[in-house]
Amino acid sequence: MSRQAQARFNLALRHRINAGRVAVRDQIAFFGRQFGQVASEWKADDTRVTFADFAISEKLFAELRRDFPQDDYCSEEASPLDEEMALEAEFAWIVDPVDGTNNYALGFPVCAISLALLHQGTPVYGFIYDHSTASLYEGGPGRGLLCNQKKLNRDATAAEAQTMIGAHFPMSLELQRKLAPLLAKYRVRSLGSAALSATYVATGYLTGAVDYRVKVWDIAAAYAMCLAVGLRWTFVEGSPFPVKTFHPHQGACPYYVGTDVLIEEIESVM
Repeated sequence: MSRQAQARFNLALRHRINAGRVAVRDQIAFFGRQFGQVASEWKADDTRVTFADFAISEKLFAELRRDFPQDDYCSEEASPLDEEMALEAEFAWIVDPVDGTNNYALGFPVCAISLALLHQGTPVYGFIYDHSTASLYEGGPGRGLLCNQKKLNRDATAAEAQTMIGAHFPMSLELQRKLAPLLAKYRVRSLGSAALSATYVATGYLTGAVDYRVKVWDIAAAYAMCLAVGLRWTFVEGSPFPVKTFHPHQGACPYYVGTDVLIEEIESVM
């Protein structure tokens, strides 16, 4: 990339980062008002959905489209009747408007808004609003990790934490057998929010995470933040990035992420 092209890209990225931050912040009050109060129903894949999911997705994208009408926009709550969407724009946004919907609907505070910015199909920046702490995490490769716009030192947090692994259940018996040595050795956290589980690896609260049930919208934002702090992220069945097409019924993208030492342990049992 030429110096001039790099400067254009940096400017375009900076504008989108600033707009993404504002767009997520503008949904926080509504997210809080609906927390534990909103009616919900069950989708065909046995996952819960609420009015807030649709409302946040629509409001957030409407705000971003005013400044970036040329970008592509992808949401978990897109209609399953829609055709698969080809991502043809230089930049794309992927939102999970309420990650941890079960927790959110039942009034358990471990839930989040997740928004990822992709360049040519690969996450370059992510935003995660953590309702449990009222914190807005953000970051991407080469841009560091921030909490409420202040630089976050992952190493300092990790030094104070015990070795803990984030995991999602139900987990197949085969995977449980493979991970048994680690599950017997380390503390495990199952949060009910895939986005927050991976985000907490980025921040240092968790040493690593393993999840075989996630979709691309669950992890795109946290993926960018984990790369921002130099963590190793491995997709078990091949990377979904660059994302070239999007549909709310696309398959899972199982992964594990963590420190080099923990990844070596995971790979030794896998």
